[in-house]
Amino acid sequence: MISDFVKGKQQYDFPNDIQKGIQLHRIIDNFTDTHTVISKAKNLFKPEIGLYAGAFVDIAFDYFLANDATVFSTDENLLDFTQNVYEVLNLHQQCLPEKFNTILPHMQQHNWLYNYKQTIGIEKSFAGLTRRAKYINTSHESFTVFTSNINALQECYDEYIIDLKEFSNDAFLQLFSK
Repeated sequence: MISDFVKGKQQYDFPNDIQKGIQLHRIIDNFTDTHTVISKAKNLFKPEIGLYAGAFVDIAFDYFLANDATVFSTDENLLDFTQNVYEVLNLHQQCLPEKFNTILPHMQQHNWLYNYKQTIGIEKSFAGLTRRAKYINTSHESFTVFTSNINALQECYDEYIIDLKEFSNDAFLQLFSK
């Protein structure tokens, strides 16, 4: 969760298991960035979003993950998962990056992780990304791309998630079995 808030060698400021989690996140990001189906999904966004296409694909895939019955068989499973994530984050707040800690209360209050399940949650997340982006003025275009291409994006997700599960399991075992 915090890897995007930890730059470069700052990862070594954290306890060993958190360092490994940051490394795992970065390994998975690299796998994702080089996966052929991700390029296909990015190409759907690029005409409207340009270089930010990858960030919007990442959020779009959060929608499909939250709705993936092979991962969360019921709404209650997803809700329990999100509550557990917030509980763990709050227990470790003292070692989380300051910038992440400023976002965490809003994330939890509005249950961002659970709300990825709904298109309105994705629309709000797109709007948040747009506010932080330097070269995008409105999230309307990105959300239109998402809704207009939801079936093609679903197909990309379905292909990608199979490879991701296998890759991330292997990477996890390599990092945490040392």
